This record gives sequence, C-alpha cells and structure tokens, in this order.
Amino acid sequence: MLVRVVKMQFNSDFIAEFKILFKAVNEKIASFEGCTGVKLLQHETEQNIFFTISNWESAQHLENYRNSELFKTTWAKVKPNFSAKAEAWSLLEQ
Repeated sequence: MLVRVVKMQFNSDFIAEFKILFKAVNEKIASFEGCTGVKLLQHETEQNIFFTISNWESAQHLENYRNSELFKTTWAKVKPNFSAKAEAWSLLEQ
C-alpha cells in the first residue's frame, strides 16, 4: 500500500473555492482505479495550509492517476493559487 501525502499552501482568497473544488472531485479520485481512499485535512491554525492523504494499491496506480485528465484539469485550477510550492511524499505503509 502506497500512501501519498501532499502539502498545499494557498493564497487566502482561494481557500473557499478550493474546498468546493475538492468536494466536487473527491469521489472521482476515490473511485479512480487503485485508489483505496482520499481525505483532505486543513491545518489547525494556518488556515491556508491543506494536506491530502490518498491511499493507492501501488505506485503505478498513483502514476496512472497523475497522468489522467482528472488530475491534469484539477491541478490546472489549483496550482496557480499556491502561495508556496506544493510538497509531496510517497510513503509505504508498514
């Protein structure tokens, strides 16, 4: 099992829009082949910092998602609104 953690820091004026966008794509991501779950977390005190945590059957399944039209169109809406570069980690569940 591969766990993907992505940290995103947004411009403050994008926070509400991002939450709406995530709600719209959450089920689509979760039902993507090889995805066994995805959730969104918001930092307790730094309201513009979010983390997504997604679980994948394999690195190849994650890569297939990252090459999908769903990812590309979602990322195109999100990326211009970062206030800092996104960080991502792929971790193996033990």
